[in-house]
Amino acid sequence: MPDTKTGPKRQPMSNTHKAALARGRDEGRAVRRYLETIEHNRPKRGRKRTPESVRKRLDAVSEQLVSAEPLARLHLLQEKADLQAELDRAASTSDLGTLERAFVKVAKAYGERKGIEYNAWRAAGVSAAVLQRADITRTTADIGAARTPRAPGKK
Repeated sequence: MPDTKTGPKRQPMSNTHKAALARGRDEGRAVRRYLETIEHNRPKRGRKRTPESVRKRLDAVSEQLVSAEPLARLHLLQEKADLQAELDRAASTSDLGTLERAFVKVAKAYGERKGIEYNAWRAAGVSAAVLQRADITRTTADIGAARTPRAPGKK
C-alpha cells in the first residue's frame, strides 16, 4: 500500500534563494529593532527627567526603605525597580545611532519589497530626516493621500 503522507520530492533550495531569505531576515530584524527602539524612547508627557534626577530619587528611595512600613516598603521597592529600569534605558539610548544606521541601510529595500510607503513609515514614528537618509521619498500617491478633499462649494 503506498504511503499517502509523503508528497512529491522537493528540490533543494538554491544558494541564491537561501541568501535572499537570509537578507530578508536581516533587513526585517534591523527594521524591527529600530521601530521598537523609537517606540520605546518616544517622549512621554510631563517634564523630562535627567539621569542625575533619577539617581537622586533612587538615593532618596533607598534611604526611605530602611525605615519603611511593610506596605510602603513594597511600593518603594517597585519605585526603585522602575527608577533602575529608567536609568538602564537612558544608558541604552546611545545604541540608537547604531540601530538607526542599520535601519537606513535596509529601509528602502525592505519598504519596496513589502510595499511600505513614506506615510506609513512616518505614521510608525520614523523621522523625515531618517527617511531622507534612507532615500525614501514622498511619491505623488503619498502626497495625494495626505491631502484631504474639500467639500463641494468651499474654497
